[in-house]
Amino acid sequence: MITTKMFDFYGLEFVSRPLVPSMVSAVVNGFPGNCFRRVLRREATGCRKLSSLHVKGSSFKSTKSSDRSSKNYSDQLKEIGDDGGPPRWFSPVESGCRSKGPLLLFLPGIDGVGHGLKLQHERLGEIFDIRCFHIPITDRTPFLGLSLSLSLSLSLSHLTFRMIVIELVKLVQSTVRREHDRSTKRPIYIVGESFGASLALVVAAQNPDIDLVLILANPATSLSKSLLQSVAPFSEMIHKHLIPPPVETVLWKLRMIYEMQSYLDSHLHAVEAQTLILTSGNDLLMSNKTESDRLSSMLTQCCYYQIGVFSIFLQDETFDLVATIKRVSYYRRGASVDYISDYFPPTPSELKMILQPFRWMNTALDPVMISTRVSGELVRGLGGIPSQGPVILVGNHMMMSVDAVLLVSSFWTDENIMVRGMAHPLFFERLKKGGKLPDLSMLDVIRVLGGAPVSATNLYKALSINSHVLLYPGGFRELFHQKGEEHKLFWPAKSEFVRMAARFGAKIVPFGCVGEDDVVQLLLDRNDQMKFPPLKAFIEELTGEAVRLRSDAEGEIREQLLYYPVVLPKIPGRLYFRFGKPISMEGREDILTDKEKADEMYLEIQNEVHKFIDYLKENREKDPYRNLLARLSYQCFNGFDYQVPTFDI
Repeated sequence: MITTKMFDFYGLEFVSRPLVPSMVSAVVNGFPGNCFRRVLRREATGCRKLSSLHVKGSSFKSTKSSDRSSKNYSDQLKEIGDDGGPPRWFSPVESGCRSKGPLLLFLPGIDGVGHGLKLQHERLGEIFDIRCFHIPITDRTPFLGLSLSLSLSLSLSHLTFRMIVIELVKLVQSTVRREHDRSTKRPIYIVGESFGASLALVVAAQNPDIDLVLILANPATSLSKSLLQSVAPFSEMIHKHLIPPPVETVLWKLRMIYEMQSYLDSHLHAVEAQTLILTSGNDLLMSNKTESDRLSSMLTQCCYYQIGVFSIFLQDETFDLVATIKRVSYYRRGASVDYISDYFPPTPSELKMILQPFRWMNTALDPVMISTRVSGELVRGLGGIPSQGPVILVGNHMMMSVDAVLLVSSFWTDENIMVRGMAHPLFFERLKKGGKLPDLSMLDVIRVLGGAPVSATNLYKALSINSHVLLYPGGFRELFHQKGEEHKLFWPAKSEFVRMAARFGAKIVPFGCVGEDDVVQLLLDRNDQMKFPPLKAFIEELTGEAVRLRSDAEGEIREQLLYYPVVLPKIPGRLYFRFGKPISMEGREDILTDKEKADEMYLEIQNEVHKFIDYLKENREKDPYRNLLARLSYQCFNGFDYQVPTFDI
């Protein structure tokens, strides 16, 4: 007889008891064999996959993109059979086995069949090793060997329902602990939808010692406050909104949600997992934003993300879970995010979506790019930039980073070059709850396009894999400059990047940019605002919340006060960029060993940037299309696909 010890749940102590023989079987690759009954087949590679044929009651079919739009959520559920077997795990066929990616466990919603993965598993399978938890529609999760009828199951006492919830939690927890023991240095992702989100939180509360990342879609953790209970009786609401799952199945799951909610009300503080809450704002089983605010305030590592208004957004063809995970920097393969090695470039559709909000900037500011070939020839565009890395692009920064997104996106769209921008850690850190800093979700584009927190370590990693790196030595001091400092450099005295470039034989491309003064006029800068005590206190509080860099530096570069510049928008002018001739560091061992040589190269690069700024300021006066109205007139006459001319190069 095989025995097991049940864990403490609801404050009750349970003793060891015999397991029902039917619930115990051989272990297959660390998973209970009966969890893969009639589902898994062995491959020569050792990966566990579904049979290419549809297995009744166990999974969904492989769905081609052309089929996705023809079947709605209700039609898909009708395809699922039900063999009445116990809950089990399965792996989607197309996702295969990803030994290098972390494990992702999907816990389904009220339906229990895992349809939340139907449109997501192919993309998820590229970066995760996926397992989906399947709870057959007629399953009532046997307790102590009892096979429960529908009428009996719906009349069970609260205590018995707690026992049943324990059994379900145990099934998930045993898999989590087994996989954690296999690879203690990798996180385990749990994606829970509605009912599954509550289950994920219970498992996390029971296992605070395991590195878990929870992604909760419309978590049903506050059912008593939801529309399901307050607007209409259960039966009417279920028949109207929640069919096709049988009414008895829905009622059974709701009883289980209530039990999990009761537990979480007193144990939510025990959840240590990194948590991302995805809410549609239109779900029957939760009070959307209010509940998300409640959870994020109670969980120590939590943020939430609004996903449109489609209630079952995991079934929405326009929603991409992988893109969302990358956007909020929640993908990692170790204890913390490695912004270089954990980065996956956006797909063409992702790139189009993330750049869509910035199209107006590209139209309004119409940046002029001028680069220099190795021969010294100036060319319009980015054709003079080396296509093969490692390359470091070094230049001046505009106020509020007006230039960075347009610059990086131009490399992507015009030259198919991925540029890794080194940005302030503030753009990657989770903000202090209740702090003064604004929500930085609008800067998700920095992370999606390959940005990384500026540091010597990240620069080293990026150059070691032959990346193109964008570096602004002036950092925050140039980003939040004062009146009259639009084109002034505030670089540190130390040659921070030159030796690193020499170590990898990288090419350094200095550049200058102008045009900020043609877009906005700075009315109140930091010095103006610091004269008012309330604003001074606000600026100091803002600065105190941000990560400090170069606190040991000397001179003006040390001044990194954060403030909100008060600006007056202008009829947009134009942005101008000039890139210099690539400076090769290959074979320059003298720079590695001689500090004076490195400093000389650093000053040479600085002088080049100054020269390019002066060149652009002088020549933009000759541009007949510097003004937005002139450019629009040209495009109306010649077509908006035509490149607007500029001054003679």
